[in-house]
Amino acid sequence: MTKAATADKTAPEISASLPLMLRMFKTYVRPRLKTIAFAMVLMMISAAMTGIMAKLMEPVIDKVFADKDAAMLWPVALGVLAVFTLRGAANYGQNVLMNMLGQRIVSDMQQDLFAHLVYADLAFLQKEYSGQLISRFLSDINTIRMAAVQSLTGIGKNLFTVVFLIIVMFMQDWKLAASSLFVFPAAAWSVSLLGKKLRKVSASTQVSMGDFSSALGQAFQGARHIKSYGMEEHEKLRVFSYINRVCKLMNRSYRFSAIATPVGEVLSGVAIVTIIVYGGHEVITGGSTAGKLFSFITAFLLAFEPMKRLAQLNNSMQMGLAGMERLFSLLDMKPEITDKPGAKDLALKDSTVRFDDVVFAYPDGTLALNGLSFTAPTGKTVALVGESGAGKSTILNLIPRFYDVSEGAVLVDGQDVRDVTMRSLRANMALVSQEVAIFTDTLRENIAYGRPDATEEEIIAAAKLAAAHDFIMEQPQGYDTRVGEQGVKLSGGQRQRISIARAMLRNAPILLLDEATSALDANSERLVQSAIDRLQKGRTTIVVAHRLSTIMDADIIYVMSQGRVVESGSHDALLKSGGAYARLYGTLMRETA
Repeated sequence: MTKAATADKTAPEISASLPLMLRMFKTYVRPRLKTIAFAMVLMMISAAMTGIMAKLMEPVIDKVFADKDAAMLWPVALGVLAVFTLRGAANYGQNVLMNMLGQRIVSDMQQDLFAHLVYADLAFLQKEYSGQLISRFLSDINTIRMAAVQSLTGIGKNLFTVVFLIIVMFMQDWKLAASSLFVFPAAAWSVSLLGKKLRKVSASTQVSMGDFSSALGQAFQGARHIKSYGMEEHEKLRVFSYINRVCKLMNRSYRFSAIATPVGEVLSGVAIVTIIVYGGHEVITGGSTAGKLFSFITAFLLAFEPMKRLAQLNNSMQMGLAGMERLFSLLDMKPEITDKPGAKDLALKDSTVRFDDVVFAYPDGTLALNGLSFTAPTGKTVALVGESGAGKSTILNLIPRFYDVSEGAVLVDGQDVRDVTMRSLRANMALVSQEVAIFTDTLRENIAYGRPDATEEEIIAAAKLAAAHDFIMEQPQGYDTRVGEQGVKLSGGQRQRISIARAMLRNAPILLLDEATSALDANSERLVQSAIDRLQKGRTTIVVAHRLSTIMDADIIYVMSQGRVVESGSHDALLKSGGAYARLYGTLMRETA
């Protein structure tokens, strides 16, 4: 089943509309009721002026044009000018207030969504496409904003306008008003039939927009690989398919929305014919005046547009409800990795890390660790080696509780990591991964990430230890140089050294190094490894690496296979035993020869 089909199937039914709208109102609209009330007053003034404008057509026709009463010319003209001026001022005020309200709702939703996602489980964030998440922030929330503003404006300005104009119509001729108003409920009924279809199409469109966003992000981020493999045509066709999908869905929504226009035009034509025939007969026979008839027609024509917008409001609401369902489903998602009730801060006397018969499987069922036990003693460097998929990087994810174990326990200084607060646990750790995270900011801010209170001297000292200071000073603005998205202005080795400087500045008692020197050339590796050696003194370091220098210098080497430790010891002892480590070491020697 395609994603679009899934979206169609899971689009919220009409019965779910009321709870969604109530939640939207309570969370984002009710806190700004004063602003809404003021805007509603302005809408009422604008609506009243529209009704008065239609009523003024009677003296314009009867007194000025028909009776040629010169005394009425200026009063009527000035009255029309005053009505237009007041209506213009009221429209300006309510438009500004409603657009500001809409933007405030967007900002509140985006803040709430990001505040929720930034604490979401790593497993969820790694599973979701970034484009889909970005689509929630942009496409979905903007659709909700338009639905909210249009709903409030429709209930306010359009409804008030219709009410005032209908009053004018009944004042002029109640029989004619009663016979012509059939068009309004008929138009509303025809438009409401399209709501459910529009809601489903909107849900599919929002999913497809997320897929499109993901495809664009992948294409731009992977531009180097796309060109090196000659896959430009493939990527062009892939992105084109998403564009065409969005285009088809948007065209469907346009067709559904546009049906209301010809239906409304036909119904209004029938109503106008009724007014002309009946009203004309009344004027001819002396039962009414031309001014009253013209005033009635003006009121009817002025009422039809806001009435049509009221009828189309259902379409906008259905599209907004599809966005609300996607937004609130994400906000309602509870993280599984949380502090347990009564969790205490990590009380660290020593930094021993111990895995006690740990079993761990990823959400998709893949078993990564199977009864793993090992100890990383305080102040020692432990190296984890083994074939790809043995579970080495999984270990580094379990220590700071990016994931929780399925069975067994991970202990830091004898304390189960699930029993302490995550903030205190992670505050005692520094992670340097082979996946370098460089933020679109200055080099200074990237190094100080995690320690924003660090002094200039501390930042420079960390950069020097990571062999980063020299190349930083060669940048156009030194430490104030902005590095671009994902550090695009830096080489791979430079990005890694910034990441290592960040970990050094954190100065945590537990270091987690996942291929920390993998992107460095031989000279930079020697400089960084020397700095890491100094930093490791008195600290517990757990290293996942393939570099021989890192493996040979480790105090304890744990050889892993299929999620278990199969050998452990020092480099020399393991070589003498002639087991799995000796074979792995021989392979590495041949690769580096």
